[in-house]
Amino acid sequence: MNALTRTAVSATLHCLTGCAVGEVLGMVISTALGWHNTATIAISVALAFLFGYALTMRPVLAAGVPLRQAIGVALAADTVSIASMEVIDNAGLLAIPGAMDAGLGDWLFWASLAGSLAIAFVLTVPVNRWMIARGKGHAVVHQHHHH
Repeated sequence: MNALTRTAVSATLHCLTGCAVGEVLGMVISTALGWHNTATIAISVALAFLFGYALTMRPVLAAGVPLRQAIGVALAADTVSIASMEVIDNAGLLAIPGAMDAGLGDWLFWASLAGSLAIAFVLTVPVNRWMIARGKGHAVVHQHHHH
């Protein structure tokens, strides 16, 4: 695996982490509040973006980049990646019969989420690779690692 592909895989794993945290937390909140599918997807996607951006901003802020600039870096680095992953992940969950109605204690929920996220990961790596090769996406973050 070449360096560009390794960087894309690393960036996509980073994205996957934020998306997974947001998806699970969104499901926990929506289940606790008795929300239906549309609200569940909305909160899960919003939280996926929130956690994805936060995971990117943490090392950028630690490198001494001011908050306003760190927010811009996170938006540039992660928006396309998270959006790609969320579209694929949620399409997968909607396509699997019963997945959206499965509770947190149901194996169908966890298996569907894991499968959808795995597919989203595989399909998002080329997106991140393409962006990084053009100096976009996570390439923007790497400019600030040695700030």
